[in-house]
Amino acid sequence: MPNTDRCVTGESHLVSHYSDMRPAFAALLFLLTSPLFAGPLGLVLPTENDAIFSEDPSQFYMYTNRTVDGVLTKPWQGGTYGFSRNQRQTSIGLVYTRFHEGVDIRPVNRDSSGNPLDEIKSMADGQVVHVNSTSRHSNYGNYVVVHHDWDVGPFFSLYAHLSEAYVKPGQNVRAGEKIAKMGYTGAGIDRERSHVHVELNMILSNNFNKWHDMHFTSANHHGIFNGLNLIGINIAELLKAHRQYPDISIPQFLAGSEEVYYKVLVPGENNNFLRRYPFLARDLNSVRKPKSWEYAFAASGVPLEIRPSDKEISYPAVTYVKPTKTDHSYLTNGRITGSGSSAKLTASGSRYMQLISDSF
Repeated sequence: MPNTDRCVTGESHLVSHYSDMRPAFAALLFLLTSPLFAGPLGLVLPTENDAIFSEDPSQFYMYTNRTVDGVLTKPWQGGTYGFSRNQRQTSIGLVYTRFHEGVDIRPVNRDSSGNPLDEIKSMADGQVVHVNSTSRHSNYGNYVVVHHDWDVGPFFSLYAHLSEAYVKPGQNVRAGEKIAKMGYTGAGIDRERSHVHVELNMILSNNFNKWHDMHFTSANHHGIFNGLNLIGINIAELLKAHRQYPDISIPQFLAGSEEVYYKVLVPGENNNFLRRYPFLARDLNSVRKPKSWEYAFAASGVPLEIRPSDKEISYPAVTYVKPTKTDHSYLTNGRITGSGSSAKLTASGSRYMQLISDSF
């Protein structure tokens, strides 16, 4: 997730819908301990480029320009999901410290001038919640956001750097329906590197506007769909897993593909994020009246588990980290720092925990 805001209209409907989900803890406990039946994902590829399933993924991902020892290179790996950019030599070797929250899909078709002709399709059934047609308002240029309901909480696919959009906010779309045309709008992209950037996100907070005003003097043009309020899961691996196992759910995918890198204990009795994503709950019966909550995260910052705790604390604190010989900040998008089995939240990490836990 780059430091860029993202527009949304239809936001008030979404905020109202999710803000109403505020049951008492007893009701929440009943909800979270009941069986959760996730709906089918029904995923399709967002363009006709299907090389992600081939033996040559370089034909799927758009490269990034990278200079190594004064030599310009164009590695396709820079278009993949994960820590794939900004290389740095460390005590454990070469690591890539910049996290890329989605995938950059290269065009299959171009016109005689080199402009991409590929049309973008919705990856699943859903509803369009935003169409940004003012490219200067976001590093992502023109983009579309679609809300998907799979009975496990709200997920949002995002399609960026578009030439034009074919849909409007509030419009229902089917998997495979054409929603836009590929382009090269947004920051740091030219015609040669035309691509569509695709993400599949969870939303961190419905109170994002307040949080943003606390930390930034610049205007937030894009409401709750600002990029800082979205956290993307590994869409590339999900697409491949779904192809092999069409009935796979988001909880099953995350449980089988992600590793806990660190945990953070956060003060508070309530947990709005868990109400939105109840599949993350663990050991709810262990604490009758929580005084804090322990979040378990992948290195990317994607939340994997949330547990209640009876510990009284005044501020968020790291309770576990996967040991490493280098600085944890290189491996966690700068959210925690330290080395070995010792870690603490950075300023960025503290803001992230504040946002995801509504502790502001």
